[in-house]
Amino acid sequence: MESKILAVITTQKDRIAGGAPIFVVENQEQLQQTAFTLEKVLDAMVHEVNEQTLVVVRH
Repeated sequence: MESKILAVITTQKDRIAGGAPIFVVENQEQLQQTAFTLEKVLDAMVHEVNEQTLVVVRH
């Protein structure tokens, strides 16, 4: 099975580009809340790229 990035969540909009939907948030709290919601809705896993960026991946 192939893994696929479904979304990117970040507080640093000028450092992210690509084909997946990008959710730009204001702070760490919004980062975590958005990641939790997308993880549940998309039935996927969230992985930390760095403190400001998370990716939602379906494995």
